[in-house]
Amino acid sequence: MPTRTLGSLTTSALGVGAMVLSPGMYGEIDDERGEAALRAAVDSGATLVDTSDGYGTDGHNERLVGRALAPVRDDVVIATKFGFRVPDGEPAHRFGVSMEFGELAVNNDPRLVRGYAEQSLRELGTDRIDLYYPHFPDPEVPVEDTVGAVAELVEAGLVRHLGLSNVDAALVRRAHAVHPVSAVQTQWAMWHRPDPDLVAACDEIGAGLVAWSPLGSGFLTGAVAGIGEGDFRQNLERFSHLQENNDRYAPVRAIAEDLGISPAQLALAWLLAQHPHVVPIPGSRTPAHIVENLDAARVVLDGPTLARIDEALASAGFRGTADVFGER
Repeated sequence: MPTRTLGSLTTSALGVGAMVLSPGMYGEIDDERGEAALRAAVDSGATLVDTSDGYGTDGHNERLVGRALAPVRDDVVIATKFGFRVPDGEPAHRFGVSMEFGELAVNNDPRLVRGYAEQSLRELGTDRIDLYYPHFPDPEVPVEDTVGAVAELVEAGLVRHLGLSNVDAALVRRAHAVHPVSAVQTQWAMWHRPDPDLVAACDEIGAGLVAWSPLGSGFLTGAVAGIGEGDFRQNLERFSHLQENNDRYAPVRAIAEDLGISPAQLALAWLLAQHPHVVPIPGSRTPAHIVENLDAARVVLDGPTLARIDEALASAGFRGTADVFGER
């Protein structure tokens, strides 16, 4: 698979988002199926696997990733995130985003960061975290303080590279002044594009971009006809208008058909064409779909095709917001 750089870190051009492999995200799933999905991804050339201490229950996702990747640990980049799994007795800092299960909260206090990392290292069964992110900015803790604590972990050899997640351009610059930022994770897909100022800030400091939800939480595969109970996507407004949005997406699906590729491959190839240092991390539970997604790294879209896609997207007018965290 082609490679890309996130700062000084080299990874496959497409990675894998492991969030969907824990129960309670896109419905139920067993560990055997999740581990098979990750093995298929690595066998197909993916070297970046993204997880978080907040995915699943009590570190489930990190344990799953650790078991699946143990035989190939030295050949992969494991990225994980911290802040949502607030220790008992510590305050939870809410930042104004509510889901059906409650209001989201983090605690990025620097005195807690080493404990977060040590817990993730145990769950992952490894001696280092290749790419470590605060999962979301803490409204009560300066980013400089949190980054300073991660910098200490880098110096101690427990973390290799610092990342930021769900931040704006100003926070990127402030964090980078404390310690080099290798990657900034942000929502980026055909139906949700990042703030141009954020992309410019990453270019300015030499950080790569990791695109989460690059398939629009599965919508851009063109195969989602409905969602069931226990599916995280019940929180996403655009899935409340699923049939209407599927109809509006039809012209883009038609372009994929003309090219002889799947809508998912088109969405990922389009995203790779948007920036030389963007690495999308699609998630899937099916090995065949994972292989199909990763093959998109070898799809090259020419200028006229990209213009045709952009025209179709501009005319789509999807109903509802695509922002997982709502309007902020």
